[in-house]
Amino acid sequence: CHLIHYLRLSHHLIVLNYVIHTFDKLKFVSSEDINITDAVFDGVEVRVFEPPAKGDERLKRSVVYIHGGGWALASARTSLYNNLCRIVAESLNAVVVSVEYRLVPEVCFPEQFHDALRATKHFLQPDVLAEYSVDPNRIAISGDSAGGNLAAAVCQQLSKDEHLTIKPKLQALIYPVLQAFDFNTPSYQQNMNMPVLPRYVMINYWIDYFNANYDLAHSLLINNHTALDVGQALSFRGRLNWTSLLPSSFKKNYKPVIQTTGKAEIIQEIPALLDVRAGPLLAENETLQLQPKTYILTCENDVLRDDGVMYAKRLQNAGVEVTLDHFDDCFHGCMIFTVWPTDFSAGIQTRNSYIKWLDENL
Repeated sequence: CHLIHYLRLSHHLIVLNYVIHTFDKLKFVSSEDINITDAVFDGVEVRVFEPPAKGDERLKRSVVYIHGGGWALASARTSLYNNLCRIVAESLNAVVVSVEYRLVPEVCFPEQFHDALRATKHFLQPDVLAEYSVDPNRIAISGDSAGGNLAAAVCQQLSKDEHLTIKPKLQALIYPVLQAFDFNTPSYQQNMNMPVLPRYVMINYWIDYFNANYDLAHSLLINNHTALDVGQALSFRGRLNWTSLLPSSFKKNYKPVIQTTGKAEIIQEIPALLDVRAGPLLAENETLQLQPKTYILTCENDVLRDDGVMYAKRLQNAGVEVTLDHFDDCFHGCMIFTVWPTDFSAGIQTRNSYIKWLDENL
């Protein structure tokens, strides 16, 4: 893919997605247990997983799920996410709506956010919930990685929408990516070369999401975009101060990387770096106070670990009830790896813990 990108034969993410789908020719079929259908919610494709009615039960709980993949890869229709959503639907006896948002490079920020928001708001309409026999008081919004980013951003937007009569009861974020402000948090330093999601790969995902120039990668890596002389970043610095937001067990002996002199033109070129719709961790306390009961799953061997831990702490400080579910021996992306030949114990362990929390709280 890097060769394809270098030779400009095609966008490397198009090639990578083609490879993923070539090896994943899933022909979905509805079973007696779960009815699987594809639909369009306000112009956005979704896949809906519906368990059969049980006894005299009238209404079911529901989960809106947003898949990961760096805003650029995977699909609600791939076997990994199809399997995850089917198991969630079965385990919770819940209607699961998996959002098929458009990907980079077809669209870039903020279109993925808009797709996820439109699909979710459509589903939250009383007549649509009634169509799927969903209890309006028992709906969660959830997602993993980049999907966790979108889920958190959508949840923040919904919480501020005064015209919305039905809002999520819960949000459940799986190793979410929540900020592009500091690429030198302890987890970014500790796991910079960790397989699955090294630091440079995560930075490249951000660059692709913002349709920016790869030449800026090194400046982002050393936090030139949020140096002390970059005025636009000053108001956000306290919201992402990991020296006060992380426990000592996560901080270890790592030191903050704060440049005295940086490049303000990076923010001018990519203003989305400081947009709360891209970085929900940047949100002000007034918005965080409006968030529903929250579950955040983090993994030790993950550059994004501290994003989730800092968000949990900020939400708690804002008065939100939060469960931080941390796994010392797991890695980024592990939850979807539960199907042969990538059926890892880490995937089963994290998935079971996630479903257990939803079952107890939704």
